[in-house]
Amino acid sequence: MNETTQLPYFRQAFYCRERRSVPVVRKFARKTLIDWECEKRADDVLLCVTELATNALRHGVPPGRGFQVHIYLERLESILRVELHDSGDGQVCQSPTHPGAEDEGGRGLLLVEALADKWGVMERNPGKVVWCEFTIG
Repeated sequence: MNETTQLPYFRQAFYCRERRSVPVVRKFARKTLIDWECEKRADDVLLCVTELATNALRHGVPPGRGFQVHIYLERLESILRVELHDSGDGQVCQSPTHPGAEDEGGRGLLLVEALADKWGVMERNPGKVVWCEFTIG
């Protein structure tokens, strides 16, 4: 196969709306990074995956539903992309606000913004996709 037409690496998994899903998502992402030999930015990727999964559970997944995690690797461009697909109607602010010193939450998207090379939100019916990308080359 011609290298310029090679399809990206891709993995996906579905998780229930349960607190214990977050460490399982992290384990899935870690195994994917190891399998694809993309461990250079593993700490950044895993922290972002954890924050996005936590946000999906807290704000994006209605009771009785779950969420999907998609991980793509474009080897030619050396870009790793993580997407969390939820089915909720919650909105994500593209410019995260800075929480007060006493606030217990509200820092997840600030971490994603600081660690990922790009991030954003796309509409989905129902729900949304929150994604982030990392240059791994």
